[in-house]
This record gives sequence, structure tokens and C-alpha cells, in this order.
Amino acid sequence: MKSIDMGSDEFLAEIEKTKKFADKVNKQFGWVYNPNEDVNEGVIMGLARHKMLYKKRFCPCFMVFENKETGKHESADNRTCPCKPAIEEELPEKGVCHCGIFCTPEFAEAQKQA
Repeated sequence: MKSIDMGSDEFLAEIEKTKKFADKVNKQFGWVYNPNEDVNEGVIMGLARHKMLYKKRFCPCFMVFENKETGKHESADNRTCPCKPAIEEELPEKGVCHCGIFCTPEFAEAQKQA
């Protein structure tokens, strides 16, 4: 497996691209970031790492494996960010995606009040 230097210019540039990606996702769906910055930072780092390793932003909370038939990498439940379960189920029903980075404005506000 490829090793990633998290202090490298390449990784730091991918972090910035991933932040822009997440900003676009929030804007597109009317979501907001989790008010817990530690959650957001961890998920952004995981997404950037997966983009560098696998060329896709697989959700960092799910295992990535190589499909023996196709030789391509996949994630459990086909979780490529923003994933279908988050869009169709998690955010409408719970107000937050499994990884926690994307929230409805109402969920984020309730978290701030807690």
C-alpha cells in the first residue's frame, strides 16, 4: 500500500481540494458542517487520504477493499462521498451523515445548544 506523508505538500494540497469539495456538497444539498470541528477535520483528512490512495473520496468510516474480479477499489456499501445512504436516508431521517461531517442546519443548531 502506498504511504502518505501527512505533512507533505501533496497531502496538504489534497486537504484544500477536499475542503472545497465538501463546501460544494454542503451548498448543493443545503447542508452545513458539523459544529464539532474535530469531526470535520478527521473526516476531511480521511477523504483526502482515500482520494490519494484510491482516486476516490470513499467515506473514511467504511472499509475499502479491492474487488478481486475487477481489481478496483470499493468501499463497504459503496460509500463514495457524498454517499447515497447519507443523501437518501441519514440526513433526511437523522439530520447527520454516518461520518458526521454533513448535517442539516437544524441538527447543527441543536448540537450547538446541547
